[in-house]
Amino acid sequence: MGKIKRFTNGTTGGPVFVDVDVEAGKILRMYPMELTEEDAPSWEIEARGKTFTPPRKTTITPVTAAWKSQIYSPKRLLYPMKRVDFDPDGERNEENRGSSGYERISWDEALDIVSKEIIRIKRDYGPGAILSTASSHHLWGNVGYRFSTLFRFMNLAGFTYADHNPDSWEGWHWGGMHNWGFSWRLGNPEQYDLLEDGLQNTEMIVFWSADPETNNGIYSAFESTPRRFWLKELGVKMIFIDPYYNHSARLYADKWFSPRIGTDAALAASIAYVWITEGLYDKEYVATRTHGFERWSEYILGIEDGIPKDPKWGENETGIPAREIKALARDWAAQKTMLGAGGLGGWGGACRATTGNEWARMMICLIAMQGMGKPGINIWSTTQGAPCDEGFFFPGYAEGGIACDTGNSAAGYEFAYRMFANSRPVTNPVNSPQGQHIPRLRIPEAILEGKLEWRGKGFCGANVEAQFQKYEYPAPGYSKIQMYYRYGGSFIGTMTETARYAKMYRTKNLPFAVNQSIWFEGEARFADIILPACTNFERWDISEFANCSGYIPHTYSQCNHRVITLQKKCIEPLGESKSDYEIFSELSKRLGLWEMYTDGGKTDLDWVKQHFYATDLPKGITWEEFFEKGYYIVPNKPKTAKSTPAMRWFAEDREIDTPDWGPMPHEQVKRKGLQTGSGKLEFVSTSLTRFDPDDMERHPVTRYIESWEGHHSAHAAKYPLQAVAPHPRFSFHTMGDCKESHLNELRDHRVLKEDGYRYWIWRLNPKDAAARGIKQHDLIKVYNDRGAVICAAQLTERVPPGTCHTYESCADYQPIGEPGNSPDRAGCINHLNSKRFMTKNSCGMAANSYLVEVEKWEEMK
Repeated sequence: MGKIKRFTNGTTGGPVFVDVDVEAGKILRMYPMELTEEDAPSWEIEARGKTFTPPRKTTITPVTAAWKSQIYSPKRLLYPMKRVDFDPDGERNEENRGSSGYERISWDEALDIVSKEIIRIKRDYGPGAILSTASSHHLWGNVGYRFSTLFRFMNLAGFTYADHNPDSWEGWHWGGMHNWGFSWRLGNPEQYDLLEDGLQNTEMIVFWSADPETNNGIYSAFESTPRRFWLKELGVKMIFIDPYYNHSARLYADKWFSPRIGTDAALAASIAYVWITEGLYDKEYVATRTHGFERWSEYILGIEDGIPKDPKWGENETGIPAREIKALARDWAAQKTMLGAGGLGGWGGACRATTGNEWARMMICLIAMQGMGKPGINIWSTTQGAPCDEGFFFPGYAEGGIACDTGNSAAGYEFAYRMFANSRPVTNPVNSPQGQHIPRLRIPEAILEGKLEWRGKGFCGANVEAQFQKYEYPAPGYSKIQMYYRYGGSFIGTMTETARYAKMYRTKNLPFAVNQSIWFEGEARFADIILPACTNFERWDISEFANCSGYIPHTYSQCNHRVITLQKKCIEPLGESKSDYEIFSELSKRLGLWEMYTDGGKTDLDWVKQHFYATDLPKGITWEEFFEKGYYIVPNKPKTAKSTPAMRWFAEDREIDTPDWGPMPHEQVKRKGLQTGSGKLEFVSTSLTRFDPDDMERHPVTRYIESWEGHHSAHAAKYPLQAVAPHPRFSFHTMGDCKESHLNELRDHRVLKEDGYRYWIWRLNPKDAAARGIKQHDLIKVYNDRGAVICAAQLTERVPPGTCHTYESCADYQPIGEPGNSPDRAGCINHLNSKRFMTKNSCGMAANSYLVEVEKWEEMK
């Protein structure tokens, strides 16, 4: 072994030290950062006679622990590739995508083909005929992320962006936003100083559709795990409501409730019924800080429709005994209770179910009835709200990086003016609000059918009313899509009813498809030209642990320390792979855009240095020191600083005193009140009343709506099993899965069978399995009218009879026959859910629940 040198880098699952054999140019290991005495001290919280302080190290997720195996995966794309039966100047054989093989070509040939196609399409059809989008979670880093290098290039070239939807918090975005605003947080509430508030004041936490040990909040690894053990040490009771007895419940639960999938809002309504009829709610708070309670009460009590939402009714809908609903309601109201509705003060699998908008709205109604913002009472699932200095400026990845696109990122709030004081940001007039858009959930329909209408452009952060804006494709005067430039992980494993995406590629309606990716998997198998990108360990970047910002301001409060990392180039790119920035730079040369794209020839390290000086880092460390050390720990606020718990200002009817960006844009008098028409928490939404008071899928009065894919559905008899598919435990969406990663060897992730394939796991109750002759780890076909997936059965009592559990986000796609029309054996369970929008006026996905049947699979023997 040669000389070993330690580097620093960052991932979606935490910052790491990386040991490299510099003579061999090979990564040996990566591990969490250990802090030294030179780093800023950790925070301390005094609560109930005890002092709490975090460990002096970072944590990492399983996917980060497996990164070395992904870097050196045999699935890596190391050379540019061309589909063997694709001729850009002749027959393109589009119908063979996904079936035909590939041949290695040179970078010059690959870049020439792509650039000539861009020039041809722009000349003949206009720049709007080029469609591009990235996966939701590309590799970590502010310079190399999709908001940065991709947007800078595409904005210069001109393109139609396939707008992303908030696929982790649909219900809060499309529903919750109408009850309390928070559009700049995309429907999620602020979380400041709630760890201190919880440790000092909370007596019970109701984790509803929340599994923080699995989902880690988001990006923050196991930073919050000690907090839950501290709360248990203080005697805080923990209740879990989830169809699956999840991993956090196994560690902490005092009680577990398993409602029938899609009926969570019914359970919430029955809890509210008990509180109303027994007077177990904060009457003064409801009278002064909320709007529409009397009308909503008429719905809950049955005055509106003749159906009281009492616990007996709740039992019929949810399957939870009425006596237990009453006991939960009374216990909740008797104590200072935090509602852990998902992670990040929102999210949760229930918000991605068929009527997830109403679940999120019901959660807001329940916490409003108990006095949200009062000591110990809030929406908080322990993953946010650690002490930190929010005044120290360092942008998150969603603030635009080197593009500073003020239309499609949060760059316009502050970062663009810092980053581009002496150079230019880049925006895209094609994708302006008046330009052409396509929702990524409807990319197949745009290609196959050529016409779309919908409301709401993906992330509607500008204001609540942005959800009501109507769009159409093609936009007036624009051409239909002629080229699809795909960047990052596969939608076949992450979107809805995803066989559509395979079918979309195999049509002459899409004349050209490019895929810029790291591994040969998923949608890369359908490209005409494949451009091999390298990982973030093979290029330069800069980032902060768990800081996305833009979407959710100050998300680094998930972490126990604010860790800003220089993501050093640890090794040279494998094979002939290149960084995304270099690929786009080379394409820019051929398009005459190199000078503008590189801002006069800057390297990725030059951009990193410019990014450094656009932040507050120079206040604490010099560039030379940062370059040598590789990370910086942002000091906390002084102990004398005033604590400002989230929403305390609202509960006490004061001006906002938290570091939040809002309320905006409808600021109430003297920055008091919420971003709603009433300025209050709303049981009856004023914005929905203005838009469409008769929309029964998203009614102004918050209510339980029967699931359009549940036990009331017409096809429930044909497909009697109801599945729930939350975010994965081990991989981070498609990242970490497949790729011959070490994660595949985990017995709870995939199962290796005799045919050499590792199959996705499908969990079902032993009674359901026995009725179908299925034993542990048997191969099974899971199917409905939309598709079929071959999985390995895992029998468990952690789901009740009639309920199944799996995880979403398989990275690959391996149909056993014709792509798009045959069962998949890679684990793309999103073939089975519905492409239907959450509501007719909500451009959101309901991916998390669907009806299926299961049978033993024999044909693979």
